[in-house]
Amino acid sequence: MHFALIDTILEQTPDRVRALKQVTLAEEYLQDHFPTFQVLPGVFMLEAMVQAARALLEARGHPRMVLGGAKAMRYGSFVRPGEALEVDVQLEKELPDGSFTFKGAGTVRRHAGGEPETAVSGRFTLRPLRIPPQNPSQG
Repeated sequence: MHFALIDTILEQTPDRVRALKQVTLAEEYLQDHFPTFQVLPGVFMLEAMVQAARALLEARGHPRMVLGGAKAMRYGSFVRPGEALEVDVQLEKELPDGSFTFKGAGTVRRHAGGEPETAVSGRFTLRPLRIPPQNPSQG
């Protein structure tokens, strides 16, 4: 199953991308997370940053990248239905093995305005998808 967590790319350069994820009650996972206090799961906040970073790398000619690791992830404010998560992802460096490291943050956009609140921040690595060779003798 594939979750498309980026609704809109707001801005994109070769090294940075800003994107938006609108959170609505129509999203199935909110029924379980949590039934009486529905919020965007933290793992989906990370996935939104990963999907934004993939869009940046696809534009640079690097398709089929997967999450290789995440470090120093911090979670702050909740993102509830009717609000949006705005992610800002910056490419830090390309590694010799074809992986890329990123720094990212997500802030909550609320209708009432006010100061932006950090929902997620951290560093993560995207690496090329590795498909093991098929052994013809195994069926």
